[in-house]
Amino acid sequence: METTRRSRGLRGKHESIIIHFDYDCFYASVFEAARPELKFQSLGVAQKQILVTVNYEARRRGLHKLQLISEAKKICPDVVIISGEDLTEFRNASKELYTFLRSFSWNDKVERLGFDELFLDVSDLIEHNFSLLNRNDLRNSFFCLSRTDPTTGFDFDASYVAGNTWPACSTDALLLNTSQLDALRLKLHLGSHLAQFLRKELEERKGFTSSVGIAPSKLLSKLVGNLNKPKGQTTLMPPYDLDGVAPSNITSFIDEHPIGKIPGIGCKLARKIREFILQEPIGIDDELSYGAPKKEVLVKDVRLHPNMNVETLEMLLGGPGVPRGIGEKIWGLMHGVDDTNVSKARDLPKQISIEDSYTRLDNFREALAELHMLARSLINRMHIDLLEDELEHLSPDDADVNVIQPISDSILRKKKRWLAHPKTLRLSTRPRPPLNSDGARSRTFNRISRSAPTPNFLFSLTEKTDVLVERLVTEALVPLFRKLHPEKSRWNLSLVNIAVTNMVDSASDTRNSMGRDISKMFKGQDEFFRQRRVQDRSAPPGTYTEEEVGREPTPVSDIDRAVPVAHRGSEDILPLSQDSTVSRDDDEWLFDGNTVYKNLTFVCDTCGATMPTFAMLAHCRWHLEE
Repeated sequence: METTRRSRGLRGKHESIIIHFDYDCFYASVFEAARPELKFQSLGVAQKQILVTVNYEARRRGLHKLQLISEAKKICPDVVIISGEDLTEFRNASKELYTFLRSFSWNDKVERLGFDELFLDVSDLIEHNFSLLNRNDLRNSFFCLSRTDPTTGFDFDASYVAGNTWPACSTDALLLNTSQLDALRLKLHLGSHLAQFLRKELEERKGFTSSVGIAPSKLLSKLVGNLNKPKGQTTLMPPYDLDGVAPSNITSFIDEHPIGKIPGIGCKLARKIREFILQEPIGIDDELSYGAPKKEVLVKDVRLHPNMNVETLEMLLGGPGVPRGIGEKIWGLMHGVDDTNVSKARDLPKQISIEDSYTRLDNFREALAELHMLARSLINRMHIDLLEDELEHLSPDDADVNVIQPISDSILRKKKRWLAHPKTLRLSTRPRPPLNSDGARSRTFNRISRSAPTPNFLFSLTEKTDVLVERLVTEALVPLFRKLHPEKSRWNLSLVNIAVTNMVDSASDTRNSMGRDISKMFKGQDEFFRQRRVQDRSAPPGTYTEEEVGREPTPVSDIDRAVPVAHRGSEDILPLSQDSTVSRDDDEWLFDGNTVYKNLTFVCDTCGATMPTFAMLAHCRWHLEE
């Protein structure tokens, strides 16, 4: 009863089917994809003197991530160490995999989580294929991957779940009377087969393996996907509801997780909760032992604690800088409730961030050198992620070595264009705390930051990179650094980060842009109208030949002669009837090209409407269609 009372009101949305992809050993796999022979060797990716990740062969031989290189070489002397300081290759590989998986999405709900994780909301794709299922022959089903082509897809057996399930179910149990399978369970069957297909495509086409979770929310799909690594997938099966009658698989699944392993509950919040449950203080140094807390507290220990409820969590976790309602949010996460949607796919990043960590950075000369290095990486990354090629029309007189090909009397040249402009430049550092009285130093993960408007010169495409780097450091980053650390010494930094944020998409013709690109409209209008301009090839001004109109020449009235042929329009010329009248306003003049003429007004002899002469043809056609 107590559990039911506490859980009342907790309801998650269970209509969605979310697939979470976690690329196996992503950083090592980037190098293995480029050099396949490395897959059969012990491989470690290093930053500074630490292995940030190792491949599966290295793990089999006793190596693990966050291990000193010197220690790794003692265990495995033939380990291949590759520097992972430059993140460019990892960024490019992550973007390529993201684009590949996005191509299978119908609703464009594809969200990256770091370099090596991705959420895919396939609810609409599953719903469509669910409507196509033949309940009487689930074993011979076809999964359609295209809205327009019903033959694009793959055959599968919808009577069972592909891969693993939680809780584990035998094949015989899954293949019971298929006519009794409810809609939710069948949709999960479909989601599991789609995930299996995408995993195989990812491995065969891109050379990356992945671990996958299938569940009705981002929180649950991420957690359940961790159960069968590497190269495995797991589906969280119903029942899901917290109705107090049947046990919820969601609650049972979440209960066995350490409180600090739940996405959305960071290390600080988890530490406060553990201190409350264990009734003893836990320091950061005492808390970690090989990456895991020495005294673990499971979700069920917190959820079923006699003094634990929403109000207690709010009081325990709230405070300055903490959003209101934190207790209700964490209470919901402990019950597996996560109603956040998968974000819409973005062609551009929300921010570009470059950072590096240090064993000791305690003087301005070294800090200045690091700022130069980070600034160069940031500018290079901005040029890769935020610039696109476009073609520019030039006259022959303006042509240069970048000419591609002549078109009519103009020339095309390739140039660069900014897709977005970040409005904010941010500098962050992580100072080490001073030594304690016993000579030890407390560990901290706190960062301090300062921001400023992004300087306009950063978007220059004519200045050399060296010039931009120097200006960025001296005019923007150094002033921010001085605000963070006004003293010249007595600080020791373990991390420096620079980032550009607050992206504003440039104007373009895409649906996600902030507006139309008017510069392109002006540049292209001359070529557009050139193709539609009436050329007077043989007849004198004011007349048309029989070959041009395909009939007897129409006498040209005095009114028509007042308007040059080139300005009469490119299609049918509507002759004015004898009853039509034209009014001239001596105060209005039109200028077109090198010709100046008075603004002519047409008066319709049918309805009496007055309009400019360029509208008379359409107006008369409207009368004919009435």
